Amino acid sequence: MLHFRRALSTTVSYASKPLISVDLNRSATDQIIPLHNRWHPDIPSVVSVRRNEIFRIECVDWTGGQIQNNDSADDVKNVDLTRIHYLSGPIEVEDTHPGDLLVVDILDVGPLSSSMWGFTGIFDRKNGGGFLSDYYPHARKVIWDFQGIYATSRHIKDVRFAGLTHPGIIGCAPSYDLLHHWNKREKDLINQCSHLHHKDAVLANPPNEKNALLGQLKYQDNKDLWKKIANEGARTIPPREHGGNNDIKNISRGSRVYLPVYVKGAKLSLGDIHFSQGDGEISFCGAIEMSGYIDLHIDVIKNGMSRLSITNPLIQPGPIEPRYSKYLTFQGISVDDENKQHFLDATLAYRQACRAAIRYLTHFGYSEEQIYCLLAAAPIEGRISSIVDVPNACCTLSLPSEIFSFDISPEAAIKFNEKVDRGQVAKTS
Repeated sequence: MLHFRRALSTTVSYASKPLISVDLNRSATDQIIPLHNRWHPDIPSVVSVRRNEIFRIECVDWTGGQIQNNDSADDVKNVDLTRIHYLSGPIEVEDTHPGDLLVVDILDVGPLSSSMWGFTGIFDRKNGGGFLSDYYPHARKVIWDFQGIYATSRHIKDVRFAGLTHPGIIGCAPSYDLLHHWNKREKDLINQCSHLHHKDAVLANPPNEKNALLGQLKYQDNKDLWKKIANEGARTIPPREHGGNNDIKNISRGSRVYLPVYVKGAKLSLGDIHFSQGDGEISFCGAIEMSGYIDLHIDVIKNGMSRLSITNPLIQPGPIEPRYSKYLTFQGISVDDENKQHFLDATLAYRQACRAAIRYLTHFGYSEEQIYCLLAAAPIEGRISSIVDVPNACCTLSLPSEIFSFDISPEAAIKFNEKVDRGQVAKTS
């Protein structure tokens, strides 16, 4: 394990030498400082820091380089979902013990200078799917180019917006007991509910040793231990009590995250960096995914979990975010497409709000798949507006109208009859 010692001061150049660096010319499984893609207390730390240190972490994109900057969605269609969420870490924080709170300040986050682009994908319904896969079952892709804080795309023209860049995944390692609880309850869900869902639906992702990457622990060095951890280690798809794949767009520059510590040393890991994301990340591969860096400051609140009654992460958003003054807000309620009433179903209500926004914006020359990707990537605001007025939950989606280079008001939609080139999403061959 590598040890770094830096004093906290205004003169330190923490960005000059990353604590963990990545080489985009190497595969995610062949980095000089190894990555990992499972949560387990026995995955060894790769670096160590002290409290009040400042340092930089680099991360590969969540697919480990499987998606390319081109105009074909074949790579999205065929993405191997056992080779995802390669995390930088674990990072051991000295003098940190179970029950503490790890205080993580996000000082800066951005794309790697050698890779100033990102992607948004609609996954094939039979390979990952997404929030609206019943409507959009086929793989599609959008490539975004970065200019400073702004993103534009050749696949969705006449749109430009500022990104709220953030790590999709941030969390500490689970304890053995917590890991056991995760695996049991998710297995119970699969056993209890599998008959209630579409045959293509994935209810949870139980431990699976296929393509497990366990950092410095190599299969050839200790086969028995490797197989034990690979068959116990939690997959990284969902958020859980430790943090994990939260996909909260407001964990950006200037934010502070309080993470429960469940093992000695905390074992902090990060990855899945997004240039921008709409609330919900609705297409699953829904943010603008990219390779990037994160600058962090670390501190600890001793016994913070019990002192503050915290068992899940607590987030203090930063002061920097895109500022838009004009929005169109779309409403959805818990009534499905067949006019069947559901009881306070916020998931259905948000889905209906998304569908309302998609249908509306096709009046300006976009395809539905373009808008699906746009809502996943742009800084839209999703809300549960009402959850008490039985039988309907009410959810809203607020779309900043200023990200478009033209007027998207209802008055403009009624008058619009032009034939314009808005581009098109990348499709499969």
